[in-house]
Amino acid sequence: SASFEMSDTAGKVISCKAAVAWEAKAPLSIETVEVAPPRKGEVRIKILFNALCHTDAYTHGGHDPEGLFPVILGHEGAGVVESVGEGVTEFLPGDHVIPTYVPQCKECEYCKNPKTNLCQKIRITQGNGVMPDGTSRFTCKGKQLYHFMGTSTFSEYTVVAEISLAKIDKSAPLEKVCLLGCGVSTGYGAVLNTCKVEIGSTVAVWGLGAVGLAVIMGAKAVGAKRIVAIDLLEKKFDAARAFGATDCVSPKECPEGKSFQAWLVEKFDGGFDYTFECVGRVETMREALEAAHKGWGVSCIIGVAGAGKEISTRPFQLVTGRTWKGTAFGGWKSKDSVPTLVNDYMEKRLKLDEFVTHRYSLEEVNDAFETLHHGDCLRAVLSVAQ
Repeated sequence: SASFEMSDTAGKVISCKAAVAWEAKAPLSIETVEVAPPRKGEVRIKILFNALCHTDAYTHGGHDPEGLFPVILGHEGAGVVESVGEGVTEFLPGDHVIPTYVPQCKECEYCKNPKTNLCQKIRITQGNGVMPDGTSRFTCKGKQLYHFMGTSTFSEYTVVAEISLAKIDKSAPLEKVCLLGCGVSTGYGAVLNTCKVEIGSTVAVWGLGAVGLAVIMGAKAVGAKRIVAIDLLEKKFDAARAFGATDCVSPKECPEGKSFQAWLVEKFDGGFDYTFECVGRVETMREALEAAHKGWGVSCIIGVAGAGKEISTRPFQLVTGRTWKGTAFGGWKSKDSVPTLVNDYMEKRLKLDEFVTHRYSLEEVNDAFETLHHGDCLRAVLSVAQ
C-alpha cells in the first residue's frame, strides 16, 4: 500500500503537518503546510522519525547568525523516499534514507580531498534557507517557509537535494538510526576521523550529552586506556561509565584559587593526549585545549558556540606543542559513511538504543524541546509521519 500511496502523490503538492518556527524563541506551531514536488536533482521524503538536537534549539533560540524565519527546523531524521525529481537515478520511491546536513556531491574539490568532508556544492543556498535553485518547497498560509540545514525534518514530508541523502539498509529501525543524522555520528567520528585517536591514548570529554557520550563510545572502540568524563551534572556520570568512561570529574571538585585545567594537568599526569569539547562554551574550549598534554596534546572543538563568540588562549600553549582543531559531522563523508554506520549499529558495533531516553509525537515537539534542556535527556525521538 505504501508504494501505491507514493506513486499516487508523485508530481503533486502534498499537504501535511509540520512544526513551523514562525519566529525565534516563540513556541513551534503545528501547521498544515504544502510541500511542492521535487525539482531536478531533488528527492521528496516521508519523514517517519526525527531526533532533537541542540543545534535545532540553538537556531530556534535566536543564537544562530544564519538563522532565518519562518522556518521548518529539524536535521536528525529518517524516512522513506516518496518521489524523485528529474535526473535522479540513485533513489527510488520506497528507499529508506537519512537526510544529511553535510552533503556529498563527489565532484567539488572538497569532496575529492580526503582531508575534509565539507562538500561546498550547495553551501550558499543551504545557508540561505533555500533549495539549490534558490527557491523553497514549503508554503504555509500563503507564506514561503525557509528550509533548515538542507533537511527540514520537522515535517511529515520534506524535499532535499539528492546529494544530501544517504540510502540505508531497509531492515534498520528508523526510530534508532535517525540519530546518525547528526549527534552520534559527530561525536563518534571526531574520535575516529578527525583526531584518529590511537590505542592506549588518554582522552577527556567536556559535556556528557549525546555527543559527549558518542565521543566516549568512540574512544572505547579505538582502545583508549583512560577516558575522563567531565560535567557539572553528576547525575550524568552513570551513563558516561556505561558508555566506557574510566573516570568522572565535576569541575566543582577543583580547589579554590586554581584553574580547572591546571588542576586536571596535575591530577592526570600532565594532561590528556586528546580532549573533546562538546558543550559549546568558549570557556570550556579553552579549558580543553589547555588540559591537553604539552608537546603532543590535541584538542577538538565539537560544541557550537553562540553567535559572535571568540576563543582565546595564550599562543605559548600552541608553541609548546598542542594542536587545536574542530570537526563537523565527525569528518564523515556522508553518502559513503552513513550506510556504513547503520551497518555498524545493526552488527552491534555501535550503540544507538541507549541514547534514546524520551519519545514524543510531532505535536508534542515543544514538550520535547523542554525535556532536551533537562540533564536526564540524551535524545528525544519524535514520531513524525504515520
